[in-house]
Amino acid sequence: MKKIVLVPDSFKGTMSSEKICEIMQQAIEKHYPDIEVIAIPVADGGEGTVDSFLSAIGGRKINIVVKGPYMEDTESFYGILPDKTAIIEMAAAAGLPMVGSNKQAEKTTTYGVGQLIADAITRGCDNIVVGLGGSATNDLGCGAAAALGVEFLDATGCSFIPTGENLSEIRHIDISKAEQRLRGKRIITMCDIDNPLYGEHGAAYIFGPQKGADEQKVVFLDSQLRQAANTIKSCLQIDVADIKGAGAAGGMGAGMVAFLGAELQMGIEAVLDTVRFDSLIDHANIIFTGEGRIDTQSLRGKVVIGVARRAKKRGIPVVAIVGDISDDIEAAYDEGVSGIFSINRVAIPMQDACKRAESDLYLTMDNILRFMKAIYS
Repeated sequence: MKKIVLVPDSFKGTMSSEKICEIMQQAIEKHYPDIEVIAIPVADGGEGTVDSFLSAIGGRKINIVVKGPYMEDTESFYGILPDKTAIIEMAAAAGLPMVGSNKQAEKTTTYGVGQLIADAITRGCDNIVVGLGGSATNDLGCGAAAALGVEFLDATGCSFIPTGENLSEIRHIDISKAEQRLRGKRIITMCDIDNPLYGEHGAAYIFGPQKGADEQKVVFLDSQLRQAANTIKSCLQIDVADIKGAGAAGGMGAGMVAFLGAELQMGIEAVLDTVRFDSLIDHANIIFTGEGRIDTQSLRGKVVIGVARRAKKRGIPVVAIVGDISDDIEAAYDEGVSGIFSINRVAIPMQDACKRAESDLYLTMDNILRFMKAIYS
């Protein structure tokens, strides 16, 4: 054994990906003190994405004031990597925790996200990675687009900033100013879901309820997205309806593509490309990855599966360390996962298991490494 790579997602609400890497490395160094360990803490677009990139690659965090979900001034942030790539979490300006109990998906805006992108451009960033996840919005990303110069006009020719409740009022879309501002810039949009823009699997139906929308409001929000998609097709000749990931962050996935010319990628793919994962795993003997729960949603391309697919091409075994294992995840093995282990060692309820997650993670790693030594010694 000469090299081990660590590339876990966070266990949301329990341990950050940085903490998981730290604990895994402690256990490895106990049994293999001279081995090379490459730690790559990751997040696939949601909360913690900026910190994960900065921890893995280096760089600096930029703190600025932007508009929040209800156009209030709010402190926000993004990261700039050493190569001048900007890393932005949309949730840092339009996240669900920012609205507290005042959840009104029809009124919230992504305007502040556009301000973060604009600030990164003024600081010389030509490559911008925007993580979608944890949003309080359903505005199709119109707010962010407006902050970057896209103009939305109603039937009277008046310019306005659309939100989830008035997307159907858009009659004309002028992207010329934004195109000029973004010329020469590359925007990659990360998301960890592949939902379409509207319909029973779309932004409003799947994610609207957690943003405060009741059954009637979900139907209304969905209709607004449908009508806006038709307007986009008419004005910009882009059909966003069935783009995989279009429904991410209240339709912002679709808006980033249509209004800003962004590339939409599964979050983990964008992360792995940015950290140059394929080079980092050269000569690796084994890769440890993980996430809070592995289930059928994971199989659609979250961290564990994204890592496994790339490792499989190189013939490198992948071990997934998770908090909980769902039924029906056998397909993970076909994707390149060699083994899946839960850290819930004493089979207790999740709320109790979370309190001892750090020690249980260490003990689980210790157990696996003892077995590995017996096999490889």
